[in-house]
Amino acid sequence: MEHKDTLGALSDGLADAVENIAASMVRVNGRRRRSGSGVVYAPNSVLTASHVLEREEDLSVETADGRTLPARFAGRDHSTDLAVLSVEGLDVNAATPVEGEARVGQISLAVGAPSRGEGPRATLGVVSAVGGPVRTRRGPRLERFIQTDATPYPGFSGGPLIDARGNVLGILVSGWGRGAAFAIPADIAWRTAGTLQERGSVRRGYLGILSQPVRLPDGERLGLTQRGGLLVVGVEDGSPAGRGGLIVGDILATLDGQPVEDTDDLLVLLAGDRVGRPVPVKLVRGGELAEVEITVGERGRR
Repeated sequence: MEHKDTLGALSDGLADAVENIAASMVRVNGRRRRSGSGVVYAPNSVLTASHVLEREEDLSVETADGRTLPARFAGRDHSTDLAVLSVEGLDVNAATPVEGEARVGQISLAVGAPSRGEGPRATLGVVSAVGGPVRTRRGPRLERFIQTDATPYPGFSGGPLIDARGNVLGILVSGWGRGAAFAIPADIAWRTAGTLQERGSVRRGYLGILSQPVRLPDGERLGLTQRGGLLVVGVEDGSPAGRGGLIVGDILATLDGQPVEDTDDLLVLLAGDRVGRPVPVKLVRGGELAEVEITVGERGRR
């Protein structure tokens, strides 16, 4: 009897979690064939998947209480496959992002609002992997991702991946590999959404160097904790790296206090609020540790 009670309580808890998140979800009408899902992340603001929006005009959302409201395109980021819509008069409570990071093995539910006039749909699974950085098909590398075996059926894109309490673990996006479902972790999704709401796009930084990973056999002697760095084999004329004093033969070790062992590390560190800001860079030059300051450039601007 106790076993049945435990299963019943778990079942009721999962149903409550879906019911709670459904109130903070909308159906997104932004493509001809199939609608997608969206999550209210802030007052009058909806977070969804970029590929759900085949157009940037004539957009609308449908709320859980049956209202259809016009939506204004606010911005998108192809790298994370996230987009933001502004909806006046939405009057829907925002979803709650999970505190901390998703854990491999924890219960997860993929939730979608894909059907007109019907309630939410959900599938059950676990978080099967948490990884990153990873290069997506859209270009820049993604800082982190969540992989789940909960099946996101057609129309689930842009909806939430939630935990057993109904908190958002991540936003469901298009798959980067066959047979796997992926979500952008909630902290990254919320941060990206804020940037899109403010600027319409996410800033991507660059230094203007050609580099290759190398080992740092003297790293410990120099006070470095990592095993490798990036050997600078080329510096673009007039680039942020050139203006900051980097030269061919330098080994880039840290940027803004964070270790840089390969190009993945560097690309992740060059995104977001470091763009346009001077940051300290530690490097190995002639066998000795040196430090320069480089103002991170914005890709697409000179």
